[in-house]
Amino acid sequence: MSQHARHCDHAAQTEARDDAALRFRDLTLGYGDHAAVHHLDGTIARGALMAIVGANGSGKSTLLKAVAGVLRPMSGRIERSSGLRVAYLAQQSEIDRSFPARVLDLVSLGIWPKRGLLGRFRGEDRIAIATALSAVGLEGFSDRPIDSLSGGQLQRALFARVLLQDADVILLDEPFNAIDAKTVRDLVSLIHRWHGERRTVVAVMHDLALVRETFPETLLLARRAVAWGETAKSLSAENLLKARNFAEAFDDSAPWCEPQRA
Repeated sequence: MSQHARHCDHAAQTEARDDAALRFRDLTLGYGDHAAVHHLDGTIARGALMAIVGANGSGKSTLLKAVAGVLRPMSGRIERSSGLRVAYLAQQSEIDRSFPARVLDLVSLGIWPKRGLLGRFRGEDRIAIATALSAVGLEGFSDRPIDSLSGGQLQRALFARVLLQDADVILLDEPFNAIDAKTVRDLVSLIHRWHGERRTVVAVMHDLALVRETFPETLLLARRAVAWGETAKSLSAENLLKARNFAEAFDDSAPWCEPQRA
């Protein structure tokens, strides 16, 4: 069976799900005239715990930004379940740590969707913020400036902000990059908590061992979907080799491609 045929089989199977959180229909994403994700079809079920993996430049972060609404499709579309609330945690490199803000200021951003930018915090909000900080192991950190935090502490604060957003879909872009092992364990526990609450969690990942341990479902990207489904099958040696070869074959200056045919 060809790569395209296998992927179409995944799309056909997931199409039948009644509890879809997200659907991609012939989705092509990119910047300017450069397409970074090509002709993606498939469904992410409500309550899924899914990793997106692939080489640098394979379209992982681009896909997450599109789901978050930060990036508009070049063609095709993303269908979201009605009323879906989405929380998006970008890579730490996109955060300006020199901005004069406290941990409290950063974490309380998770309240804004409920209160609005000019809304006043209520007593229940302060309790929720304290609870979120406790949940990520940052009790007593409210007044610490964010530029004084270690990488692991900053990531804990960002997870606390996501907690306050109370979202149905949680998008995490490289959530464990360059942080200590204990923080990874603690934040993985929080991800399992979200999964147990039947929230949909989608994370861009590089650590394949952690993906195999934590995420039941994986999308392997090389600008196209190489494999999508059960993690053990998606990350087979054969598929990983295909992903590497597929990524290397792309010409960044090439025009948009046409969909492959089985």
